[in-house]
Amino acid sequence: MSDHTEFSIAAAAKALDDMRAARPLVQNITNYVAMTISANVLLAVGASPAMVHAVDEVEDFVAISSALVINIGTLSAPWVEGMRRAATQAVALGKPWVLDPVGCGATKFRTDLAVELSRLKPAIIRGNASEIMSLAGAAGAGGKGVDSTAASDAAIEAGKALSLATGAVVAITGETDYVTDGAIVVAIEGGDMLMPLSTALGCALSATVGAFAAVRPPLEAAVYALAVYAAAGAEASTHVAGPGHLPAELCDALYAVDAAMLERRAAISVLETEAA
Repeated sequence: MSDHTEFSIAAAAKALDDMRAARPLVQNITNYVAMTISANVLLAVGASPAMVHAVDEVEDFVAISSALVINIGTLSAPWVEGMRRAATQAVALGKPWVLDPVGCGATKFRTDLAVELSRLKPAIIRGNASEIMSLAGAAGAGGKGVDSTAASDAAIEAGKALSLATGAVVAITGETDYVTDGAIVVAIEGGDMLMPLSTALGCALSATVGAFAAVRPPLEAAVYALAVYAAAGAEASTHVAGPGHLPAELCDALYAVDAAMLERRAAISVLETEAA
């Protein structure tokens, strides 16, 4: 990533076009709740999904995939071993992988696994404020004692510390999204207050980040994926009376998203550009 990268809606639209042209195969080791919506979101935005977690084939599937997404929402010992093997294989093969530390801080088992996986060189870590603050603290990169209702801006410093500790770009999602590599902090506006009321939309966002990581360096991939998702979420919210139909409308909006929708529904701004 260059310090001179100019983040813009036009660049997000170009990244979207490039991703759609590449139609990357994105391998997901994700939770039961998120599988269908993540797959539908990836198809709608222009990528190709695969939900592959079996220990017997994860390494082989990484080899044919463009990117890997690991989501720790529903855990079991075999799935954990599959996560370890897949992440290790992705790094060995130079494939980008995204960590979604769902519920980090809720239990010791879950938190310890999130820390372990964060040390396996993910390209991007994407979580809400509480998850990022908890993971940063547990990994020795920030304070502990996280309020589960923390706003996304409360996690910026923890996100910067976590990025510097792990080498991963950190994306913090909430009312405003933030992406950092430890030096640069980029804010993304858009989305809608209904989105947290529909399950697994955050998980599907992580899958979308994986698709963009196949065609852009990690910092750009995270910023542009979040911008596209934020624009689609804002657009989708105008077609629903509540959260029930939001996933379907979100998929329709992701299918239709273009430069004009991005200009109407999302905004990108660089908040910090300090040298790392």
